Amino acid sequence: MTQTQRTRQAQRTQQAQQAQQAQKVLVTGATGTVGRQVVAELLARGHAVRALTRDPARASLPADVEVVRGDLTEPDSLVPALEGVTGLHLITFDGALFAPLETGPRILDRARAAGVRRVTVLNGGGPTPLEDAVRAADGVDRTVLMPVEFMANALEWADGITAADEVREPFVSRLSAMVHEGDIGAVAAVALTEEGHGGREYVITGPEALTVGDKVAAIAAARGRDIALVELTEEQAVAQWRAAGRPEEVIGFLLEVYGNTPEVGRTVVDTVEKVTGRPARTFARWAAEHADAFRA
Repeated sequence: MTQTQRTRQAQRTQQAQQAQQAQKVLVTGATGTVGRQVVAELLARGHAVRALTRDPARASLPADVEVVRGDLTEPDSLVPALEGVTGLHLITFDGALFAPLETGPRILDRARAAGVRRVTVLNGGGPTPLEDAVRAADGVDRTVLMPVEFMANALEWADGITAADEVREPFVSRLSAMVHEGDIGAVAAVALTEEGHGGREYVITGPEALTVGDKVAAIAAARGRDIALVELTEEQAVAQWRAAGRPEEVIGFLLEVYGNTPEVGRTVVDTVEKVTGRPARTFARWAAEHADAFRA
């Protein structure tokens, strides 16, 4: 190969790398638990991020994120936000009332018209109209993200731990392959910016299946103080959840998934490592990252 050929090859490689890094992704639900992680992972990988929110003034996102106003219940409001975007991350529920979004086909029509090439959708725990629309969409590479229980759910114990050094839960022997929210964001970031993920449905878990006791022990170690685990009966748990203001349908859901956790929720899979090239993060790491939330 001549020097000229080597120079041209190097230029093509540099241009390809620049094109890869120049991708811009629109993230909906960007202020949520997972959305913030999608934003962080995209930024860490050198991509431009545009975040959609109803109230940009309250977004509190990194300074290099372009925050724009828009509403998934009004697809036409997304048209300016979709300009110049190569990837689109979607949620399935309306942010205000958590009602299932019915606007999926119209959102995807506008995405295709804008030239969006890749779409990810975060599964909401069951079938939803928007996810169904993504699955049926033509003309884009679509990826369904199906995480199991979020490690961030353990923050619900923070008040009891800081006030009384205890966790009060039913079904304490139940197993969960819970996933670090950052790993959900990492899988999404790869699917939104790289080839080979179109048409895939990714179940995303952590690296281990843990009992409630395992999780409590990890938090105790991270914060440097013991935590008592108090096992509740179903009746006591229902009374506690009602006192906390949880709707009856949520209470019924919790009794079902805690008392009879589906196999998918307690079975470790290696999606994170296969997609991102690194192992999934442990709950011990998550607990160390959030230790201050559990200190009085």
